[in-house]
Amino acid sequence: MNTFDGPRRALLLSPLAAWWPGSALAATSLLNVSYDVSREFYKDYNAAFARHWKAQTGEELVLNQSHGGSSKQARSVADGLEADVITMNQANDIDMLVERGGLVPANWAERLPDRSAPTTSVSVVLVRQGNPAAIRSWADLGRAGLSVVIPNPKTSGNGRYTYLAVWGAALKSGVSAEAARALVARVFANVPVLDGGGRAATTTFAQRGIGDALVTFESEVPLIKREFGSGFDVVYPEWTVLAENPVSVVDKVVDRRGTRRQAEAYLRYLWSEEGQTLAARHHLRPRLAQVLARHAASFPPVKTFTVDELFGGWSKAQKTHFDDGGVYDQIVVTTGRR
Repeated sequence: MNTFDGPRRALLLSPLAAWWPGSALAATSLLNVSYDVSREFYKDYNAAFARHWKAQTGEELVLNQSHGGSSKQARSVADGLEADVITMNQANDIDMLVERGGLVPANWAERLPDRSAPTTSVSVVLVRQGNPAAIRSWADLGRAGLSVVIPNPKTSGNGRYTYLAVWGAALKSGVSAEAARALVARVFANVPVLDGGGRAATTTFAQRGIGDALVTFESEVPLIKREFGSGFDVVYPEWTVLAENPVSVVDKVVDRRGTRRQAEAYLRYLWSEEGQTLAARHHLRPRLAQVLARHAASFPPVKTFTVDELFGGWSKAQKTHFDDGGVYDQIVVTTGRR
């Protein structure tokens, strides 16, 4: 789902905007194309950054958002959606813009701290209150008769992280790659429906009441409980994957539109005290140690591994597991899931 409501398009099409005194044309606009479950954070962040920028420069900014399954969003940018910035939950979706049209340079991750990932999260398991299915580990999600809601790894970063969390945790427990693959196959055989993104999967589990468990990001759990009630518990498996949330300006767009200065400042401010505090309030793990310390109660310590550590980085993981004909496709042929 793309939630961009087109204010930039309206400005371009309106004949009044070109001359009307004090019209919105006087304000610079930026479009942030992002993944499905980041909308609440960026709604608050946009308001904070607009205030900061106005105080610093006197310039009004109109900040627009677009959200959906991460890979669908990246493809939309590659196909012409004019994003000034792209804020994803995996590096692979920004690498796509290197490969398709050279919209960003190959070294995009080196331009900001922390490999251009200002926040992180972890994959966790949400279960019905009281955990009636007694789910404690990723391996439990592969038990016969269990129903597990996971978004589609072909369209969703959330889904890819889930797949790698199950596989990687199995490796960390000391089993072979073949046994890890078999566990992933059992888990995906238990998926009743593959939604396109994390928010749709949440609706399937929490609103439609489908499934014994939902795999989601830690940052989503408080939002789900606020929206759908407290009838859920969260399970932290012994090992889980660290989800890093990278960001980049879209160079060809900002240079064409003349918005590079604003777009780069917008991303840099994510590492500010205010940006990091907002992230923590939205249950994203901040990078600034002092902010993380203030919010330590919200982030239980958990053993994590990275995609780089166990899978050779996102580019290799994508080609091996998620490209057409890759391991995921081979698995779903046997499970009947697409």
